Amino acid sequence: MKIALSASLLLVMLLPALAQAEEEKKDCTTVPEAQWMSQDALKAKVEAAGYKNIRSMERLGSCIEIYAFDKDGKRAEIYVDPATATIYPSEEQD
Repeated sequence: MKIALSASLLLVMLLPALAQAEEEKKDCTTVPEAQWMSQDALKAKVEAAGYKNIRSMERLGSCIEIYAFDKDGKRAEIYVDPATATIYPSEEQD
């Protein structure tokens, strides 16, 4: 009985972490990584689209997550398809 209760409690405590890990997997492309653009090429495409002062570029699933400022000077979190440089704004963006 104690084992079942402990296991249930552990599962309840882990659910938010598991949900967050699943949420952080982003799918932007199915193109093999060998065919992705370089970070410099992606940065140039993002800047050409009006984003400036790129703070970070990090792989997240099959996307590149970028923190920068948009053309209005507002902070932006975007996801970029590393094969095509298609930009997907974050749903949390103001």
